[in-house]
Amino acid sequence: MTIVAIHPTSSPRRAAGRHRRTGRRRPPYRLLPVLLVVAALILSCAAAATGRAGPSPPPGSSDAPVSSAPVAPADLVAHSGSPTAAGAAPRPRPGSLPSPRGRLEPRFGWPLEPAPPPLVRPFEPPAHPYGPGHRGVDLGAEPGQRVLAVEQGFVVFAGPVAGRGVVSIDHDGGLRSTYEPLEPTVSAGDQVYAGQAIGTVTAGHPECTMTACLHWGVRRGAEYLNPVYLVEPAGALRLKPWAG
Repeated sequence: MTIVAIHPTSSPRRAAGRHRRTGRRRPPYRLLPVLLVVAALILSCAAAATGRAGPSPPPGSSDAPVSSAPVAPADLVAHSGSPTAAGAAPRPRPGSLPSPRGRLEPRFGWPLEPAPPPLVRPFEPPAHPYGPGHRGVDLGAEPGQRVLAVEQGFVVFAGPVAGRGVVSIDHDGGLRSTYEPLEPTVSAGDQVYAGQAIGTVTAGHPECTMTACLHWGVRRGAEYLNPVYLVEPAGALRLKPWAG
């Protein structure tokens, strides 16, 4: 007797049903509209952020950053303009210095003794960095008179410029004082203290109406300042930190 095993098979209806479910899957191209909408939103947000930032200012505009590169010694002593009228030279009045980049309190001494020396020619700021003016003050002096450092600092230049002796000293706070014409008694790299002799006045300063004149200039970065306003008034006291 032969026994035949009959295995169950799927009915045609169930097989056809499986094929129909496979055919109902969404084709991938139906997601393209959604992707396009997301990309458009990202691009619009990026464009709005760029518009709020605004364009960068051109290099020559007033909003562009100002360079504070150091000026060569020859630029420190360049000054031009008309001298004051002949006669009795006025005495400079020390005081605080208003400045577009911040207020500076008086902290310097006078470069000549007895103080204050006569003011032969005042400070005349130029209208622009390369314009005419008098970038400092001319103080009446005598040939051979001692020139004093107005504050402690380091000598950054001591030597001739255009046939005249010049000394430049760097001080705290980014200030640089310049003295000329003089015979230097210090050298570049020397540390000096306030009131220390750095040279002696020599005659021959242009447009000087006295026997000799000392040109004294002060600048902060590329900005020239009126040195008279940086001189401490007579009798001013400076408090020192208390160690107790």
